Amino acid sequence: MVTLSSDTRPIIGRGPPLGARLFFLGLLSVVVMVLDHRGQYLETARQWIGIAMNPLYAVVEAPATFWNWMTGSFSDRATLRVDNARLSKELHSARVKLLQFDALQEENQRLRALRAASQGTAARTLIAEIISVDDVDPFRHRIRVNKGATDGVYKGQPVVDAFGIVGQVVRVDRYTAQIILISDAAHAIQVQINRNGIRSIASGIGDLKKLSLPYMTIEADVKVDDLLVSSGLDGIFPPGYPVARVSKVERDPSATFAVVEAKPLAQLDRNREVLLLWVARSPAETKETPPVEAAPPAKTAPPEAAPQQ
Repeated sequence: MVTLSSDTRPIIGRGPPLGARLFFLGLLSVVVMVLDHRGQYLETARQWIGIAMNPLYAVVEAPATFWNWMTGSFSDRATLRVDNARLSKELHSARVKLLQFDALQEENQRLRALRAASQGTAARTLIAEIISVDDVDPFRHRIRVNKGATDGVYKGQPVVDAFGIVGQVVRVDRYTAQIILISDAAHAIQVQINRNGIRSIASGIGDLKKLSLPYMTIEADVKVDDLLVSSGLDGIFPPGYPVARVSKVERDPSATFAVVEAKPLAQLDRNREVLLLWVARSPAETKETPPVEAAPPAKTAPPEAAPQQ
């Protein structure tokens, strides 16, 4: 009777012991590594294996990639909002500064024009800024500037801009001064026609755009567009400085005087800065000189006659 042993494994499935297989695989690995190190025989196989593993890598990394994309997208949007708000604020600030630069450039041009216009007309000049209008009476045109006695300003001092004569100082405080404009109804200035030298008096009538020449006879050689300049005979204004340009001439044969009007050349209604002039005489000499003290009464008389015409 045949009996079977306790080893029931099939004969075909039996193989070498585990230790032998481990030794064989280790030896094979060493041989493959040596061959790959010296001859790079497995480089092609390694590349193909890498290509075959790429889909697996993509699947494994997909969750992390998606999460990074989501967080990065929201973070980028928030960053863009912050950057946009910051850039908008900087843009508004830059625009304001640009407007300020434009204003400064225009002011610089005005100041240069003032300096250029005063060259050769006075021994000393001083730029003053208009800070207020002193009178609300429509016929009284008086302004206040930010220069006063501490800056050497004196009563009767001539005031000009880059285009013509503005007026003269009538009151001096410690840090400010009041200026009467040539358009004031109480002001008059001795002028002459630049074309032929005829002298006359230009009086203010309370209109910033108009002066009156009430003492021009109908025979006087005066024409529209004639340039009126200061004569300098009053001892206040420098001679030859532009005052106005004749805008109207009407002659009535039955009248003694012609109706002559002129438009001031100075920008009386838009000046921000004016120029104070020191002429040949010093302030002390000017205050002590009788013609300057007598100038206001002489200037006040012509305007009274002007309204009557």
